[in-house]
Amino acid sequence: MMILLDTSIVITGIPHIQADLGLGATALSWVQSIYTLFFGGFLLLGARIGDRLGGQQALRTGLVIFMIMSLAIALAKTAAWLLIARAGQGIGAAIIAPAALTLLATNFEQGEARNRAVAWYGSTAGIGAALGLVLGGWLADAVSWRAGFLLNLPVGALMLVASSRYLRKDKPAAGHLDSLGAILSTMGIGSLIFGVSQTAETGWTSTVTLTSLAAGTLLIAVFIWHEARTRSPLVPLHLFCHRRRMGAYIARFLFLGPMVGFFFFGSQFMQGVLGYSSMQAGLGFMPMTACAFAAPFIGPRLIRRFGDDAVMIGGLLTIFFGMAWLSFIDAGASYWASIALPMVLIGTGQGFSLAPMTAVGISDTTREEAGAASGLVNVAHQVGASFGLGLLASIATAAGQGHASTTEALVAGTRAVFTFGSGMLLLAAIVGGLLIRRRKSAIATDAAVGI
Repeated sequence: MMILLDTSIVITGIPHIQADLGLGATALSWVQSIYTLFFGGFLLLGARIGDRLGGQQALRTGLVIFMIMSLAIALAKTAAWLLIARAGQGIGAAIIAPAALTLLATNFEQGEARNRAVAWYGSTAGIGAALGLVLGGWLADAVSWRAGFLLNLPVGALMLVASSRYLRKDKPAAGHLDSLGAILSTMGIGSLIFGVSQTAETGWTSTVTLTSLAAGTLLIAVFIWHEARTRSPLVPLHLFCHRRRMGAYIARFLFLGPMVGFFFFGSQFMQGVLGYSSMQAGLGFMPMTACAFAAPFIGPRLIRRFGDDAVMIGGLLTIFFGMAWLSFIDAGASYWASIALPMVLIGTGQGFSLAPMTAVGISDTTREEAGAASGLVNVAHQVGASFGLGLLASIATAAGQGHASTTEALVAGTRAVFTFGSGMLLLAAIVGGLLIRRRKSAIATDAAVGI
């Protein structure tokens, strides 16, 4: 939740950051992009660091880095200072995220206990993102944009204490660190995220975008070739041979773009068309947050009764209907009828679908593989979010061209984003669902052993 809070706090604080530090348009866009770039790029390395240190120690290490960089951001005097610290935050987050998920896999047995824990873990996505928009807008207006980053210090300190008291210390995994694999994966994923993040400014056919995407693809191909030959791979390739885990990764990749687009363009619509303030726009997401918070109480029961595949597909289809509803939005939209009610569907669907996607993504792994599987879940998350948002931003720009006013362009772009996002969610439900679905033989085996 701390990582997600920091992501959305920046969205509502950007105008204040620009005014305070005098940032130009390019530097301003990098305030968010550089965090995403380093977060996504270092995820597989961060996961492997977690294996080497043990989950508890990796979490604590990541927290310390994140806290120090948060303080540096709060004290930033120049654009360069701010961007370097944001990059450092991304590295800290790249260690925290897979470590947290690995700890769920190692501290809770697969089945009911883990389903309940992962449901709470998944619910923090919607809660953290929406809460960050509210806190960011309120703190930026009432105190300072810097206050949002200072929040990480007491929260991080509390987690350091709690991690020592409540998390059991696990033994580090044996083996050496695959240095070449770490370099290739970091540069490859980083190049892909960089290329996609530039599409909003340069387009998909620019030299920068095409070169970055081509370089990223080549580096990932070399990384896979190297991983197949090294004795201690950063990511054991047999993890990709598990049909259900692959379904969870694909579904997550397709799911993230529409969800990030929902927050980004939904916030823009409420502020640019309905005239809401930053804080009001953040509060506008509360129907979704309330439903996401309620999901952990119901989700595990549904999974126990109907299976994780059925709950995931049902959740994704529920989000699809909510997003499709939003695609009819216009300048005269009523908040309660046109925004709040679809948000109820989106929040409910997210709460039900994210938990089984996460649980299946780390399922059937050994202690030595838990970190790598957690890293892949987070890579699918970050790359899906970056790719999806870049694609949707391009669609919004194209749909908004030729309109007489900024408001009309924003409405047209928002409708196009929600329409295309609905299609991505439907594809996630179909493709992910087909792969994640249990075969009859597996269902019979689970029933026999009481799962």
